[in-house]
Amino acid sequence: MKDSSGNQRPTVSRRAARFDSSGIRRVFELIRTLEDPINLSIGQPDFAMPEAARNAAHDAMMSGKNGYTVTQGIPELRSRISSDVQKQIGHNDRAFCITSGTSGALVLALMAIIDPGDEVIIFEPAFVMYRPLIEFLGGHCVAIDLSPTFEIDVDAVTSYIGPKTRAVLLNSPNNPTGKVVSSETLEQLAEVTDKHHVTLISDELYRGFCYDHPFTSAATFSKNSVILDGFSKSHAMTGWRVGYMHGPPDIIDACITLQQYTFVCSPQAGQWAALAAADCDMTESFDTCRKKRDRLVEGLRGHYDFTHPDGAFYLYPKAPGGSAEQFAERAVREEQLLIVAGTVFGSAGSHFTHLRLQTGCEERLPTVSNSSFFFLFFFSSSSVISFFKSGHNLV
Repeated sequence: MKDSSGNQRPTVSRRAARFDSSGIRRVFELIRTLEDPINLSIGQPDFAMPEAARNAAHDAMMSGKNGYTVTQGIPELRSRISSDVQKQIGHNDRAFCITSGTSGALVLALMAIIDPGDEVIIFEPAFVMYRPLIEFLGGHCVAIDLSPTFEIDVDAVTSYIGPKTRAVLLNSPNNPTGKVVSSETLEQLAEVTDKHHVTLISDELYRGFCYDHPFTSAATFSKNSVILDGFSKSHAMTGWRVGYMHGPPDIIDACITLQQYTFVCSPQAGQWAALAAADCDMTESFDTCRKKRDRLVEGLRGHYDFTHPDGAFYLYPKAPGGSAEQFAERAVREEQLLIVAGTVFGSAGSHFTHLRLQTGCEERLPTVSNSSFFFLFFFSSSSVISFFKSGHNLV
């Protein structure tokens, strides 16, 4: 395409051209080229979507509930979520919107809160969508590297807040580290953001996977917080795209308006499935994930350098040899073992040496071949090698 002066003009906007394919989503394409991969890369639970939710989706589709819903989601689901949240946080001043997955909630929240030139504080390592979305909207990321402990220093956060700061974006339990922010730190962070009139956006998608102490929502301490959540991880509904957000009415109302011009609404059958899923007890599934985490942590302790994951279903160890990307490439090439290099989660050099492993992994992981790769992978430790070769399941 040429402009009025006859010069070649790119057909793709500069803003879109700055995006690279997500390092995690590229794995989906890679999987298609492999014969029998061992996949520790995708943040997806391996337990089944509850039968009641599957039946509800089927019944909804067969009864003709296939059209649009109201933008903010079906009233039945919003009412159920509102009731659950009120019991959780102890106050009922929240507005709610059902979104196209939790990622849709993130997009809407950032669109509603930041203007071009505004700053958003994020904590690295961070979920891969955070920085690109903020920058796509013209915002600036102020990244605080939490390595090596992955603990938040609230005083440091305070020092980074300036006149252009509009939001602090938090993810707990964290992807990729599995770290859970303590209730005390969360309360201090809420006090700081409220004091400086900065919105605390809390991505709480993994709240069900909180193994070592009870989960606390940021909304418990800040009525001004915006909470992002959904059914993708907790109920194995990643493909149904049912998320939700709650927060101050003015922000949520803006998000509802923005959804009219973007996602329109979450798929209707998925919303009815989520309503049924809300009645399902997922304790057994969460406990299975905890056992998988415990088994992998015990198997690698003393042979890997990592911080204990309190939640989610990830482990974030340092790579043998120092280069995470080289190690991940060798894993695919030699063993068809898919893992994610830490470079996709942060810009600091400390993440170039880390890997993300999915601890809630497929059950045949321990049967991977007795090759030299596992010899390298587990630092030549006979005890750890035998742990995997013996056919132990991570359950």
